[in-house]
Amino acid sequence: MEQLPLAIGPRPRPTLQTFVVGDNGAAVAHLSTLPMPGAALYLWGQAGCGKSHLLFGLAARCLDQGQQVGWFAANQALPWVLDPQWSLVVVDDCERLGAAAQHAAFVLFNEAASEGVQFAAAGALPPVDLPLREDLRTRLGWGHVFALQPLQEAQTRSALRQEADRRGIFLSDEVMAYLMQRLPRDLGHLMLLLDKLDDFALARGRRVTVPLVRQLLDSDPLPTPTSPQDTWTL
Repeated sequence: MEQLPLAIGPRPRPTLQTFVVGDNGAAVAHLSTLPMPGAALYLWGQAGCGKSHLLFGLAARCLDQGQQVGWFAANQALPWVLDPQWSLVVVDDCERLGAAAQHAAFVLFNEAASEGVQFAAAGALPPVDLPLREDLRTRLGWGHVFALQPLQEAQTRSALRQEADRRGIFLSDEVMAYLMQRLPRDLGHLMLLLDKLDDFALARGRRVTVPLVRQLLDSDPLPTPTSPQDTWTL
């Protein structure tokens, strides 16, 4: 378990306000006005559609109000223990939970309900299709469930260019086309690349070009972002 601090990283920490909404307006509106504690929340969708960003945004909302948050993910060591002082407990990457973690998540869900702690979770599949024990799968589907849609290419380009502009990085149309063709079209991968590209270009005193991007990828292939820690500083 990790206690989430207010962190400062190379990019602003994810919030509900910085989420690129695309076709996910209903989910964002719900999270922005969610009374806590309330019904459990579950977000699902393909990798890169923004599940972890929205969960972080909900956590940020709590942190900004001086509340405490607990965060658990499939790769997190056991035991998982609920702190009744938390306002929110999150379980991410539900489709990857092993048997022991499934039991821990089931206990967390029940304890959160009894202690008045908001429960939120996310996974790649809808609750009914998750490869989990039946009692946990059904509980994840008890509350509000939102299917998140990936950004369209134009929306992805816009978000990437906006972040590059914030950093003072010029991304030419040629570079943008190369990124769209060679990398997964999700903001997790693309923002991770931008983090590395910023340092790579500055260290060499060069502007960002297709050869520079190719050189970076050849020397330091990007990992797949599988948890928020791979993309954002907590």
